[in-house]
Amino acid sequence: MIKLNHLTRRMMMTILFVFALFTTFQTISGVEAKSLISYAYTNYQEKSDIDHTGSYFLHTFKSLGLAFKSLQKIGYQSQISSTEAVAGPPPKLEEAINWSKYPSKTVVATGYTAGYESTGKNPDNPSYGITYSGVKVKRDLYSTIAADLNVFPIGTILFIPGYGYGVVADKGGAIKGNKLDLFYESVDDVYNHWGKKTVNVYIVELGDGHLTEEDLITLNENKAMQVFRQQYITTEKE
Repeated sequence: MIKLNHLTRRMMMTILFVFALFTTFQTISGVEAKSLISYAYTNYQEKSDIDHTGSYFLHTFKSLGLAFKSLQKIGYQSQISSTEAVAGPPPKLEEAINWSKYPSKTVVATGYTAGYESTGKNPDNPSYGITYSGVKVKRDLYSTIAADLNVFPIGTILFIPGYGYGVVADKGGAIKGNKLDLFYESVDDVYNHWGKKTVNVYIVELGDGHLTEEDLITLNENKAMQVFRQQYITTEKE
């Protein structure tokens, strides 16, 4: 009986410590303790190979061990998925991904707008701002770009260092061979942020000739990419 009481006291102290740890973790990461406990319990149910007739204390200590592992795992996921900077600004896409794993091509890239200076269209034209693919021009994490469709079919996703992701949505009479036109919202943006450059672009995915507004929305609303998105939709407007 004395030994059982001793074990019970130790168990209560351990449980109190774990709950204090959960509370501290919730304050720092924003993950609720009840979510963590549920996660740990689920892991325990899936991974435990102890017979239900086994020791109560053995089950409890194993649950606590899984809880600590879950704490480490959820804490790590919370850090990489947060849209708020924890320790300084997030890395740029150029630094965050190993682009050497993707095929590349050297192109001459210029900037263009939806305006008359680039397209010969005015805002009152029904097709103003509409690309060859049918989607509207967009400057975002995944922006619409123009290419020679014999080189990069509609829907091709490229990564252009210094610009971001470009999705081929348009073509142009002067865009032949290894040339690209990168969309910007204004002439000032074109001159201030790009101009004309020879750049090595990375082919993320070759298109199949189709692109929809839903495709662009899905790409730009990807939760895992929002921390990078802000680098492209705010900087040029400042």
